[in-house]
Amino acid sequence: MDTADTEEFLLPRSQQANERLHALIPGGAHTYAKGDDQYPENLAPVISHGRGAHVWDIDDNRYIEYGSGLRSVSLGHAHPRVLEAVRRELDRGSNFVRPSIVEVEAAERFLATVPTAEMVKFAKNGSDATTAAVRLARAVTGRPRVAICGDHPFFSVDDWFIGTTPMSAGIPAATTELTVAFPYGDLAATEELLTRHQGEVACLILEPAGHTEPPPGYLAGLRELADRHGCVLIFDEMITGLRWSEAGAQGLYAVVPDLSTFGKALGNGFAVSALAGRRDLMERGGLRHSGDRVFLLSTTHGAETHSLAAAMAVLTTYVEEGITAQLHALGERLAAGVREAAASMGVGDHVVVRGRASNLVFATLDENGQPSQQYRTLFLRQLLAGGVLAPSFVVSSALDDADIDRTVEVVAQACAVYRKALEAADPTPWLAGRPVKPVFRRLA
Repeated sequence: MDTADTEEFLLPRSQQANERLHALIPGGAHTYAKGDDQYPENLAPVISHGRGAHVWDIDDNRYIEYGSGLRSVSLGHAHPRVLEAVRRELDRGSNFVRPSIVEVEAAERFLATVPTAEMVKFAKNGSDATTAAVRLARAVTGRPRVAICGDHPFFSVDDWFIGTTPMSAGIPAATTELTVAFPYGDLAATEELLTRHQGEVACLILEPAGHTEPPPGYLAGLRELADRHGCVLIFDEMITGLRWSEAGAQGLYAVVPDLSTFGKALGNGFAVSALAGRRDLMERGGLRHSGDRVFLLSTTHGAETHSLAAAMAVLTTYVEEGITAQLHALGERLAAGVREAAASMGVGDHVVVRGRASNLVFATLDENGQPSQQYRTLFLRQLLAGGVLAPSFVVSSALDDADIDRTVEVVAQACAVYRKALEAADPTPWLAGRPVKPVFRRLA
């Protein structure tokens, strides 16, 4: 192994801070996907601050950052237009005993941007919104079962979903048994599921698109299946919302769900999510109907004025500045550069970029073409040492061509090391510790 491959990249202050985090916070982070187990051993930077597409750790290293805030900071950190809107509200108070006028203004702005929805209710996180959608579907259909797309990784921290993952401790089997799964893109299998559980399935919930485009006619076919079997069609637009179009995937593919959930990019890092959908369904969580009341969403902080102001600024910026198109252009430049760099180093079949240009991820494959956490560890180590913090290649609009070009340079350097590991058929010498781990696993 060349000495160039072993140049030490150390994060002593971050290591100390990670120990403090683990001593006080279970898992050392408030989101499992941000845990230090997702990064090479002793190379999990603790962030000091961020601006635009860059972040600085407490060891004074600067990184070009991807996947910012788990895809939430799509305009870049400390975006001036968002901060201006937030600051304007901070001096006016953030939470009152009655609704603020900002709540109706935010609802009007959201529904004008997502015209496929007729009503909206805001919350703080995606899990609350998706669980509210499931509860509403069960209430209006009188059915117990929830059908999730089994090919999509995450819907909620609540029992109806987490019970289906390897981290199911503490969740009664009776709850988990009410959740069934269907495969993405397979209408026949979904119809078979609905027929097998005839009259029992309250809803179909899925991300309308992911790392591959929906097959032609698939989403429209799901719409028809849901109608024919009397269940509610729910689009989880936490990721696709704004990144696919300002109106989400439903706006791009012109298929209207009964309910949809938005978050992540909606607040550019500020805490806001949304449940939106058909008036006759949403109103069941309101006061203007004669049926049983549904406890839809009721959160103390769901309508914090500064977060709603952030959401309005984000929506306006996306529409007026064409942010979705910018994200696609940046992602296409990055994907092309990474693929060329990997191919030029002879690892084009092993470092693989996937997904829509606005939502790129990468796969790290071993000498047998199988996904490898060890090779992912090697790749992440090299990226970090080169000043690129990239658990994914999900872009923000704050990136510029120089950032992309520098990223491609670092990827090329990483691929050179990757090739040596492949030639040795053993990445272990380049890991310097345990490999990164999957988020969902039964044992710590």
